[in-house]
Amino acid sequence: MAKFSRLLLRWFVPLIGGGLALSLVFFLYRDLNFNLFLVELKGAKFWWIGVLAVTILFEQLIQGWKWRQLLYDLKPISSWRLTGAFLAGYGANVLVPVGISPLVRSWLVARLEGLRMATVLVTTIISRFIDGIVFAIIAGIVAIAGQIPKVEGDLQAGFAAAGALNLFIFSGVLWLLFSSRALFGKDNSWISRLLDWLAVKSRGRFGDLRSGLAKGIVWPRQPFRQTGVVAASFAMKAVSATHFLWAGLALGVVLGVFDYLFLMVFAGFALVLARFVRLPGGFVIGSGFALKLLGVPDETALAMILFNHMISLILVVGIGLAVLWRSGIDIRTMAQSVEKSDASA
Repeated sequence: MAKFSRLLLRWFVPLIGGGLALSLVFFLYRDLNFNLFLVELKGAKFWWIGVLAVTILFEQLIQGWKWRQLLYDLKPISSWRLTGAFLAGYGANVLVPVGISPLVRSWLVARLEGLRMATVLVTTIISRFIDGIVFAIIAGIVAIAGQIPKVEGDLQAGFAAAGALNLFIFSGVLWLLFSSRALFGKDNSWISRLLDWLAVKSRGRFGDLRSGLAKGIVWPRQPFRQTGVVAASFAMKAVSATHFLWAGLALGVVLGVFDYLFLMVFAGFALVLARFVRLPGGFVIGSGFALKLLGVPDETALAMILFNHMISLILVVGIGLAVLWRSGIDIRTMAQSVEKSDASA
């Protein structure tokens, strides 16, 4: 029975999700003129595609620099190495699509820098929470000041509500994380008892988990680095918002400033929602719907999405797989890790 449940979760649920995603894509582009779509691709100005590729990699470099600021008080690490670890995490998600990228990048950095994996992992969680707060703020700005397309229902109110909810959740969890740091050092606290129980049940494999997690709950001491973490998160979102600018310029499409912010926020919410319900293609579906709301023709919109998606896949995942290969991780090792995790579940 347990084997059937694992088989159901691994194959049947993803197949259902994939079929639903394809149905949504076909419905979204049911009026697509395929010949015109090919004309759009053929007539693209590939100089702007090159600019798009540079900005995609630049965004990842900012991500690595931001992580450096969070880790600096633990150990100064090169931004290039941290960027490579991020890309390796994306590459691992292609090999084993179960959301293991934070574990892979944390393991790589911990192994190369002599740190505990639990410590590094907590810093990636803090970084993700900061990104969530910044994203919520931008969503609020778009809702208040942006020219959101008019559709059935109040999309502006929806943006504002979703942004407020994200801000509340990420800020609250981040506050709880830092406020509970002192509990890790108290043997009689509930979190210490829980982690000590896990250490016993795992026969010592998680013996240093409590101290490792506590050490990773850090915030830079220097004001420059504190500001740098937040500024880098805003910079990443700003660079991400330009991706459709460059893809659009390649096809002769220019939108307003807030239109690009709207695209980023809408696609971001769609991606998060799709991951929550195990639906692939959230970025494609969300971006397609947002471009349709902005009045971009289906053929042009699909070409813009294709450029964004394929360039990201080729560069980010391709470089990530190369980093994994240099680190000695192959598909067999990744698959064996998943089998072990399944067996212990």
